[in-house]
Amino acid sequence: MTPPSGRIIAVDLARTGALLAMVVFHATYDLALFGHLPADTVFTGIWPYWARGTAGSFLFLAGVSLWLGHGHGIRWGSFGKRLGVLVAAATAVSVGTFYGLGAGWIRFGILHSIALCSVIGLGFLRVPGLVTLGVAVAVFMAPSYLRDVAFNGPGWIWLGLGTERPPMADYEPVLPWLAPFLGGLGLAKLYGGRWDAWRGRMAGLAWLAWPGQHSLVIYLAHQPLLIGLIWAGSRVFGG
Repeated sequence: MTPPSGRIIAVDLARTGALLAMVVFHATYDLALFGHLPADTVFTGIWPYWARGTAGSFLFLAGVSLWLGHGHGIRWGSFGKRLGVLVAAATAVSVGTFYGLGAGWIRFGILHSIALCSVIGLGFLRVPGLVTLGVAVAVFMAPSYLRDVAFNGPGWIWLGLGTERPPMADYEPVLPWLAPFLGGLGLAKLYGGRWDAWRGRMAGLAWLAWPGQHSLVIYLAHQPLLIGLIWAGSRVFGG
């Protein structure tokens, strides 16, 4: 069975909002990196919550999108293509940060997490929505009870049950970050067929939803662009 056609602009708009939050956070981080803000800016005040909320929103929307794209039946070709792109992009991030960040290189960041959560999410497509939400709660709470030094090794970084946080610039392990993904999947499932009424609506805002429709490209490109702009501005204005 194929899903109904037509984009849901509201979901794209939500993704655009998440992208905007991400750009604001990384711009603040980069300004601190260049000495235009205190070095610890993004580690104090609202910023740690801002970062976690932004990452959680991406995973939540990825869960919603999995249901919208495959809730009527898994389209293996489409899923495999998207998964391949995510894995390739995650690998590029790992390789790029390995050479650019040294010890802080990203071994399991947001793209790695979305890719693995998408695979895990396939197993929940036929699980009742309330059960999926219950598992999401359990996943969120799991690290509080299951952390152990046995999971501190590099082979367990993806899981998130170690007692020490790896020195990584971006780190969203499966536990607890599978929780917002399953939350999005479960709520999308509970909303059910009512999603179809949103297809084609809000077309007048399609221009604003455009970034949300190209979120991966923007994710990959925004940091080099921001760093380049701030570096150029620092040179021009002598900051």
